[in-house]
Amino acid sequence: MLLEREDPLGALLAAAERAAAGHGGTVLVHGEAGLGKTSLLREFAENADRDCRVLWGWCEALFTPRPLGPLQDMAHLLDPRVAALLEETAAPERLFPALLNALQRAKGTTVLIFEDMHWADNATLDLVRYLGRRVSLLRTMLVLSMRREDLNADHPLTHVLGDLPAASVRRVTLKPLSPQAVTMLAEQAGRSADGLYRITEGNPFFVTELLSSSETESARVPDSIRDAVWSRLSRLTPGERDVLEVMSIMPGSVEPWLIRALLGDETEALVDRCVDRGLLRRDDQGALTFRHELAREATLDRLSLSLQRSLHSKVEAALSEVPASQASALLSRRVHHAGGADNGERVLELAPLAARQAARLGAHREAASHLATALRYVDQAPPELAAQLHEDWAYEAGLALLVYDAIIEARHRAIAIWRQLDRVDKIGLNLRWLSRLHWRRGEGPQAEEYADQAVHEVERLPPGPEVAMAYSTRSQLHMLHYRFDEAIEWGERAISLADRLGEVETRVHALNNVGTALMFADRPGGRERLEESLALALEHGLHDHAARAYTNFAECAVVAKDFELAERLLAEGIAFCTRHDLDSAAQYLLGRQAQLCMEQGRFREAATIAQGVMNVERLPMVMHLPALTVLGTVRVRLGETDGVDLLQRAFAEGQTTGEPQRIVPVRLALTEAAWLAEDIGAGHAQLTELRP
Repeated sequence: MLLEREDPLGALLAAAERAAAGHGGTVLVHGEAGLGKTSLLREFAENADRDCRVLWGWCEALFTPRPLGPLQDMAHLLDPRVAALLEETAAPERLFPALLNALQRAKGTTVLIFEDMHWADNATLDLVRYLGRRVSLLRTMLVLSMRREDLNADHPLTHVLGDLPAASVRRVTLKPLSPQAVTMLAEQAGRSADGLYRITEGNPFFVTELLSSSETESARVPDSIRDAVWSRLSRLTPGERDVLEVMSIMPGSVEPWLIRALLGDETEALVDRCVDRGLLRRDDQGALTFRHELAREATLDRLSLSLQRSLHSKVEAALSEVPASQASALLSRRVHHAGGADNGERVLELAPLAARQAARLGAHREAASHLATALRYVDQAPPELAAQLHEDWAYEAGLALLVYDAIIEARHRAIAIWRQLDRVDKIGLNLRWLSRLHWRRGEGPQAEEYADQAVHEVERLPPGPEVAMAYSTRSQLHMLHYRFDEAIEWGERAISLADRLGEVETRVHALNNVGTALMFADRPGGRERLEESLALALEHGLHDHAARAYTNFAECAVVAKDFELAERLLAEGIAFCTRHDLDSAAQYLLGRQAQLCMEQGRFREAATIAQGVMNVERLPMVMHLPALTVLGTVRVRLGETDGVDLLQRAFAEGQTTGEPQRIVPVRLALTEAAWLAEDIGAGHAQLTELRP
């Protein structure tokens, strides 16, 4: 029986009853480490109705989390079709609906418990968002446990929880035990309670561990939980300590076969003793975990770095022996242990594979993390692999992270190595990306220079994919500077060459450029090209290109005041970018959403959205300019004093791009501000600058 947990347990059981009646929901179990979230959930599982199927999955403190880790843990028990899709690394567009169908077909009530969501990967966060918006119509209960202290306003999980429908979300917050409860536990253990509450502050894990120590006087209780765990470990047999030390190197649950592979079949009795002592837990499938993550971390702290590396190496070797059909699910764990073993050769082999797997699932932040792990050993890589690692990390980080200086440096490193290898195609590719990166930072001249260099480099090659994409990049820059005839000419050249080569990606990119140029120039055919660009990007899983298609198409719709189309594209685009870790693109689209609200006269809403974008740190200049322009304009219209200052900042930043779309709207807004202030001279000066 758990002390002082009657209300949280009652809330969970009530949510399960509602789910059984067809009114599913999401329950968030909050609490700091050690408050007994897992113990509460196990008590709930034991008290739930018999027809209630409870499935468990864990997020783990790996260097880079497993994509969809909790779902992987429960997939085989949940539904064989879901398990098969996971094993083939199916895209979320196939996997998530299959999971939804499995839950709809399930008999009785299904409870999905995702433990330690503060460590969740982005694919799992997308799954929570997907299920959380649909669970109210199912006989399903989604339970998410998380450490309160590991969450802040910028944590990705915080954003996901904010997207869930409030009506179907319940929050269960665990509190520390009261002094009376701590005293009761001490009395049950035959120990003095003097000072125990002060030392533990009512944290159940701390209390239990300290009461389990051999000290007979509370005055001699160790002054940190680590010391308490170490004290207990010191009284175990060498064999039991071996089990716990090996277990400590592996975050999350450990399969029985893996323990046997590492320690031999004879360890079963030792494992049983650790379970009997309350040090380990065994779930229904036989998988083992520490009774608490803090105990694992404290045990790990005992181990020397050399022993940790040795154990990591043994674990990775054991994981490498699994059948090929199961290997993909273990990639993230293998990278974690190869890195822990400081085995550069193994990391260089495995991390790129894990990165590609994560990217296919839309977890671009995890992909960048895997590649960053590989780059720790880049000096051990042959030149071609080294260049590719810099290039791939720059791509994934460019999608998911806001570290543009490091990304640009990685592109230059890749170019330097490719030049040594005389890989003109790769030089051109990275020059194109440098053009785009500098464009995003509002550095127009550098963007044009790198685009020209890319064309110059690849035109030495026979007509091929890099030549076609270089043409399309040139088209893109012409389009951005409103040189529409040139944009269409270069874009059509790119499309023609791409079609001869069968290059879908280049066709998608060039169709976007030509379609946007035609729509801005008010010529026929633009919408059709943009629709084709978006459809092809989505069909072929080209996440970055799809985001760009949503961006340009939505902007054209806003400018044309086709508000219905704009609202649809913006809603779809923001959701798509959020789901696939495309953070910069998502913020840019939010800026356009603010512009749409402004055009519709929803000034307060526009200002709120725009201010949210401006609050994001390290966002490249071009990506926040739409929001900044809207924020300045609506504040002028609302009579707020800082409106003109914001517009002046937007004008100064926009001028560095040299793009009319960044400059003209700001001059018009400054003209409006002058008119409202009855400053005719200032307004006339702005209009004069707009004359051809």
